[in-house]
Amino acid sequence: MPLGQRAGDKSDSRYCGVEVLDFPAGDGLPAVLSHSLSSAFDFLLAPLVDPEYRPTPGAVLPVAASDLILSPSQWSSHIVGKISEWIDLDSEDEQLRLDSELTLKQEIAWASHLSLQACVLPPPRTSTCANYARVVNNILQGLTNMQLWLRIPLEKSEPMDEDPDRVNNDNPTTDIVDSWEWWNSFRLLCEHSSQLYVALDILSSLPSMNSLGRWFGEPVRAAILQTDAFLTNARGYPCLSKRHQTLLTGFFNHSVQIIISGRSNHNVSQVSEGVLGSDENHTEDTHTRHALSPYLDYIAYLYQRMDPLPEQERFEINYRDFLQSPLQPLMDNLEAQTYETFEKDTVKYTQYQRAIAKALVDKVPDNEVPTTRTVLMVVGAGRGPLVRASLQAAEETGRKLKVYAVEKNPNAVITLHSLIKLEGWESMVTIISSDMRCWDAPEKADILVSELLGSFGDNELSPECLDGAQRFLKPDGISIPSSYTSFIQPVTASKLHNDIKAHKDIAHFETAYVVKLHRVARLAPPQAVFSFSHPNFAPKASNERYTKLQFELPQDTGSCLVHGFAGYFDAVLYKDVHLGIEPNTCTPNMFSWFPIFFPLRKPIYVPSESPIDVHFWRCCAATKVWYEWALMAPSPSPIHNSNGRSYWVGL
Repeated sequence: MPLGQRAGDKSDSRYCGVEVLDFPAGDGLPAVLSHSLSSAFDFLLAPLVDPEYRPTPGAVLPVAASDLILSPSQWSSHIVGKISEWIDLDSEDEQLRLDSELTLKQEIAWASHLSLQACVLPPPRTSTCANYARVVNNILQGLTNMQLWLRIPLEKSEPMDEDPDRVNNDNPTTDIVDSWEWWNSFRLLCEHSSQLYVALDILSSLPSMNSLGRWFGEPVRAAILQTDAFLTNARGYPCLSKRHQTLLTGFFNHSVQIIISGRSNHNVSQVSEGVLGSDENHTEDTHTRHALSPYLDYIAYLYQRMDPLPEQERFEINYRDFLQSPLQPLMDNLEAQTYETFEKDTVKYTQYQRAIAKALVDKVPDNEVPTTRTVLMVVGAGRGPLVRASLQAAEETGRKLKVYAVEKNPNAVITLHSLIKLEGWESMVTIISSDMRCWDAPEKADILVSELLGSFGDNELSPECLDGAQRFLKPDGISIPSSYTSFIQPVTASKLHNDIKAHKDIAHFETAYVVKLHRVARLAPPQAVFSFSHPNFAPKASNERYTKLQFELPQDTGSCLVHGFAGYFDAVLYKDVHLGIEPNTCTPNMFSWFPIFFPLRKPIYVPSESPIDVHFWRCCAATKVWYEWALMAPSPSPIHNSNGRSYWVGL
């Protein structure tokens, strides 16, 4: 049964498994499964073959149970196969190596026959695991529905804060084990297979939080939590350190399932409250209770105390890590459904209304209110949300307003006319069905309002549009927004890389995508890329840009793999009123923009403490605008999207 109810969470992290340590021969597996399910565990990580087995000519594979002993749905839903741990495909002993290869293929074949959803592979014996990876890669190419989870111990890769003697040890010969390196070598050898995942062994000691953070961008499917990692609270029950609790909360938020493993170290005799205590139908006595139930109760407690998913997260949950092409609002006319989605973002229009109100007050002093009417132009009016925000700001400040609503989409203009008539705004609002760059305004505007910003600020051609529209703005006129800046940061995003790789071409790796980032590791703080200000009356002003950035990863992060760059923007609407999605300054509860993702054709390995140097270009031509990007350090990459060959925004 699930760990508990958390509003909005339908992910696999609600389910907790238990590792079977002893080989359940014969009829043992159904009994173990029944006992575990009745004790509120959801699935077993169980050995499929007798660990004493070694292949011999004519020998029958000594499996744990006949495929008939459980139903197909039980095999598929409640059993994760555990491949024999003695297997060593990189052994110097040739016979052991050959036996290991044969046994691994036999066990995977048996698991496929059982329709298991996944099998856990034993951890590599060393970081040099080329033959192991070769055999697994061969197997992966023949799998269709089953996943392989490579077991990796979450090794402590640097001194902990509480180890002052080790922190002060500057001995360069000290061996530093970083199990992420094992995983990285293995997945590179397996060509980033989309069916290869990680099962992390969580031990009693953990690396730093920066080091742990790398794993949230990796395909971690399960966290195998050892009972030795638990502490004991004042009542004698198992509990976890604060660092372990934080890690598990992160796993819950990233759809990682917990598997409890090990022998019970806590002799808790009474039935504790929690998963079992809340089950009214539970009738078993304490003697038949699973030995690891107290640990499950604690995991359930951690899950149940998490805050419910916010309403915005619930709305966005189906968009997580889903790659979308950015809008082309100049080339294409938006559909009604797209308009409706953006119009529901009340936070955005509240910010616009605040900015317009401040601009009106600055433009028209109180003593001039009776005799002054401000001319405001909404360029790119859509179906009217900014027109409404402008009129509400005028009413709020007591200022008189004349509004021109300029919109190129003839379908949206029809809706605008209906809105103006319905609201009785005919005397205040004039609708102009035209491209803002072509329209000849009958008078100059005091305030120019637009919502042409994209996820990267300028990627929906706000600079080009506003440069064309500012000719009908008075010399002292105000543009809302008045400026905006784009930002990027390097990320590990294994899932996004695999989704793009599935297209099997370069063009998709040279395209920027709008995506609700979820399973990513943000490796360094964002840095500013391009900035634009409006109005810009400078002669020969160019919207082309070129920026060089260097990112320094936190010292205790360790090595990592960069799959691309996450992009954001921050905009100043007017004075102190801002709008944006840059993580450090983002506007709360706003959903009009997801981040943008610039992929790398080949992921770049970044050694520990090495900087990341990236170059970004914004290029302009007569009919299109495009971005180019390239890494220079730690190793050069090709220049992506040269001459806009794969991705551009049409003028």
